[in-house]
Amino acid sequence: MSIRTERNGTHLTATIHYPETKNAVNFEWMDQIEAILDDLESDAKTRLFILTGSEGSFISGGDLREFHQIKRADEAREMTERMLHILNRIRGLPFWTLAAINGDTYGGGWEIAASFDFRIARSDVNIGFTQGKFYLPPGWGGIASLRQLVPWKTALFWLATQRILPAQEALKSGFVNQVLAPAEYQTGLKKITESLTMNDRTFIEYLKSSASFSGFEQETDPFTRFWESAEHQQRVEAFLNRKKR
Repeated sequence: MSIRTERNGTHLTATIHYPETKNAVNFEWMDQIEAILDDLESDAKTRLFILTGSEGSFISGGDLREFHQIKRADEAREMTERMLHILNRIRGLPFWTLAAINGDTYGGGWEIAASFDFRIARSDVNIGFTQGKFYLPPGWGGIASLRQLVPWKTALFWLATQRILPAQEALKSGFVNQVLAPAEYQTGLKKITESLTMNDRTFIEYLKSSASFSGFEQETDPFTRFWESAEHQQRVEAFLNRKKR
């Protein structure tokens, strides 16, 4: 059991490798993610954090064999509050986060994916909103996340019917941002990674903060600062010079 990390320049990829449980979440999973977040939160160079799975699965949900040992509400609260804190830390990272859904995911798996800035999926995967099969609603912030991503009546129907959603339908609904065919998945992921890491942390942090803007005028000062930056001037010069050749 492990979550393997690989750094490539300004992005870090964490690959969940729990083949015996199809990458289910358990307490060891939480320990390892927390350690990764400790490193990411103190890193000034990272521009992108990618979470993905191995062995044909993204995250199969919570580890029922381990979590079923929890019987009391206070114990369940401790577990879910810890997971909520982990996902809030992911939401608060000052750089892009991407859930690369390269295999089927169920229950808590989609809740984790929903806490990332962006989600891509292979076209052959399914996303299961299946907590209701176990007489449970989402408990890791999934309801609040869904309300931000898709129309509420759509989300409610998924939860009420324990819907298992094909990737293309997840794309049409707005739950995922892009779907890639299996043969194009690695190439497509590489292109997305290159695009997301093209700009520095200053630029990324500004775009992430813009979600809280309440008026058009809030864009003016940042725009002018980026306009006079050396990076903007150099890129425009390079573009114009290329056009001349």
